[in-house]
Amino acid sequence: MVAFRSLFFLLVFQLPHVVRGSTVWLNQGGYEDLVIAINPGVPEDANIIENTQAMVKDASNYLFEATKHRFYFKSVKIIIPKTWKKNTTYARVKTESYNKADVIIADPYLKYGDDPYTLQYGACKEQGRYIHFTPNFLLESSLLNVYGDRGRVFVHEWAHLRWGVFDEYNSDAPFYVSTNSGHASVEATRCSTHVTGVPVFQECDGNNCNTRACSYDGQLYEAGCTFVPDKQQNIAASIMYMQSLSSVVEFCDKNTHNVEAPNLQNKICNFKSTWEVIMESDDFKNSSILNSVTPPVEPTFSLLQTQDRAVCLVLDVSGSMGGSNRINNLYQAAEVFLLQIIEIGSWVGIVTFQSSAAEKVSMTQITSDATRSSLVQYLPKTASGGTNICAGVRKGFEVIKNQFQTTYGTEIVLLTDGEDSSMSTCLETVKQSGAIIHTIALGPSAAKELEEFSKLTGGLTLYAIDGVVPSKLIESFSQITSGSGDIAEQSIQLESKDVTVTGNQWINDTVTIDKTVGNDTFFVIAWSSSQPRIFLMDPKGKQYGTSDFTIDNSNTRAARLGISGTAEVGDWHYYIENDSTQSQSISVTVTSRAAASDVPPVTVTAYMNQLNTAPNPVVIYAEVSQEFLPVLGATVIATIEKDGAAAQSLQLLDNGAGADTIKNDGIYSRYFTSFQSGERYSLKVNARGKETTVRLGRRQNRALYIPGYRENGKIQMNAPRPEFSDEEIQAQLGNFNRIATTSFVPTISPGTSSFPPGKITDLQAYTENNMIFLTWTAPGSVLDNGQGGQHKAKSTRKTRNITKQINKIIKIVMRSPETPARNITPHLFEQQSCFTPPKASVPSDDEDNKSGFKITAIVAIVAVCVIIVCIIVSSTVCVLQKKNRRKDPAIRM
Repeated sequence: MVAFRSLFFLLVFQLPHVVRGSTVWLNQGGYEDLVIAINPGVPEDANIIENTQAMVKDASNYLFEATKHRFYFKSVKIIIPKTWKKNTTYARVKTESYNKADVIIADPYLKYGDDPYTLQYGACKEQGRYIHFTPNFLLESSLLNVYGDRGRVFVHEWAHLRWGVFDEYNSDAPFYVSTNSGHASVEATRCSTHVTGVPVFQECDGNNCNTRACSYDGQLYEAGCTFVPDKQQNIAASIMYMQSLSSVVEFCDKNTHNVEAPNLQNKICNFKSTWEVIMESDDFKNSSILNSVTPPVEPTFSLLQTQDRAVCLVLDVSGSMGGSNRINNLYQAAEVFLLQIIEIGSWVGIVTFQSSAAEKVSMTQITSDATRSSLVQYLPKTASGGTNICAGVRKGFEVIKNQFQTTYGTEIVLLTDGEDSSMSTCLETVKQSGAIIHTIALGPSAAKELEEFSKLTGGLTLYAIDGVVPSKLIESFSQITSGSGDIAEQSIQLESKDVTVTGNQWINDTVTIDKTVGNDTFFVIAWSSSQPRIFLMDPKGKQYGTSDFTIDNSNTRAARLGISGTAEVGDWHYYIENDSTQSQSISVTVTSRAAASDVPPVTVTAYMNQLNTAPNPVVIYAEVSQEFLPVLGATVIATIEKDGAAAQSLQLLDNGAGADTIKNDGIYSRYFTSFQSGERYSLKVNARGKETTVRLGRRQNRALYIPGYRENGKIQMNAPRPEFSDEEIQAQLGNFNRIATTSFVPTISPGTSSFPPGKITDLQAYTENNMIFLTWTAPGSVLDNGQGGQHKAKSTRKTRNITKQINKIIKIVMRSPETPARNITPHLFEQQSCFTPPKASVPSDDEDNKSGFKITAIVAIVAVCVIIVCIIVSSTVCVLQKKNRRKDPAIRM
């Protein structure tokens, strides 16, 4: 066992990407096994493949120059969807899939805009989830003038994905007031400040557009004013601002970085330049400069095509499975998988194992409900014997090979509740199989090495605590859906709950079927001892009773109701009576699929990640989206469980504070601190929406849409950026409910017995009627959890303490000093500086001024100095601690 663990951890050290889903690894400066996947909904077009290859080749050269001859792209896999024609030059996928790709190519939902972007969950230096390019971006040459050469854009997005840096522009705050030069000037939000250009306002009437000078109110330019760069520049930075400029071949470093710019890079990366962040990455630390002017080799490409899904269930039936109602729960959960979860057209086989393994049914293609039902008959109902996990895995491979002659691109669902000291004997077989192994650890004693099979093959790691009803195990099986990218064919879990009902008592609740789902809708009611009475009513008043549910004679503890056609949109009310005199547990599970192939359903994805820096809290993430658009305003509750401990619940937030990196991006986050290293934790996320509060949003971290250029004094504008209408982004999604689960084993101890209060990350300041308003989100007493103690605000002129016992948005009002500006000495502050310029004349357009647009009228500056203290002690006075003395001027949003 010890030798096995040592061998595995060595493998994980060499392949850290497996945990995150990515397969990219660095080989002497060359990135290998980059996966680019085409969505099955994209119409077949060979030019997409050709242009993608050209983009990566150009990107490799550009990346090599940008990183000072350190990195390039060496090998790339492009996944072709099975909806495209078969081609003898296409190889079969192995463990690669669309849902784990580094780059995806897919049409945007609502069909507006072709902005490339990178989905980033975490903080600075944390790797992103994927890069998204649209087919139009790869095919339309007209977009080259808008975004720049595709290879350059790819490097911009790669820096987001691989190194966790952020954009140096800000579409919401394109200008700010700078005092870097000793006097006030209006600057475009950019890096570096030596990028020259002019502020313009574009007015359009239909297709007729004219530009004019921006109006100025004495503080900033009017809303809608945009910065148009000069096409010819003499600067080399920066790629994270405007890589489209031909002179730009570098990232901003500490010498060229603009610490004043109100952009995400400064906010999230603590005012560090992008190059400083890159130099702190593992890639940089484990590489060296290559003695070559160009990359040593060009990228090589492998074209892979997905096949029909093939899954073999490898199920533990050893003696321990006979306890804690496990074998019965396994039967019910696997039944749900076969009848409701696995997609039509998939192939399924069943293997059981104890001391030895046995084939229960060969690989069978699901072509009808009758096929599904026939497979259920082979599920195990009894348990005995020892535990030989490797025997089960080998038998699973054998069953798959009998049908397909290979295990490449196939899947195994491996469930066990026991330990096996001989697991190391099949490690090499698993590694060479080219199959994905999803593991489900059931109960507290499942082998600690079980998850390692998943990590090695890119499978899911799932964990279900013991329960008298099967809901926990059903939640795990419900996550094992197709990784093809075809959301319409995937099962979606709408509800999963279990409650203890006293004798002769009723429970009642509501399940919402929203307009994005409704096909293949199933209600499953399970109980621990005696059959309850069931009553269900749809939104139009149609009633279903116990007799309408199907109860399997071989399994008398579950009832199922399938709704014909597309289920009615609205609230479905259920009433369940425990007509026994004894208390019992009753669970309710509801699954469905998309209502239409052209309208993507709302989905939720759960993810846990442990920070690598002390004190090492775990961050819980939940992404709520309708395909590629964030869903905002949802109520998201995370429940964390482990065997032998009470469940813990946290509300996840999308407020840009605490663990949440960016506000309103559809990524809901929270710190989790009550954990022990090496213990398994199950995470269940419940996302609910109310039609009065939920709306769609826009993706962030997008490549900059260049509004136009100035060349030889003449402004040439691009077409206005396509935008969603207010009606579309505020579209009523209606009420909805979604469930997602995952599991996590923390590998790092917390690092401290108590976690400090969180940092304040969203301080904003604005002025109104000579008043300064400061707003921020108060952190908790433990990171972003609990209620903070005292907050202290100070001015360098005269200290004034403002104490609040509060855990919500705080507004502090401080009157501006009326002393003439010439008698005020501006001060540098530790967290934030806010400048309040009075009204002034319109600034001149000085084309030779590379540092910005100077205010020519006499500008009086009133410097109001505020320090926001981020360290809070719940029972004592707040302690003011000195932080980085880099400035972040207040901006008007």
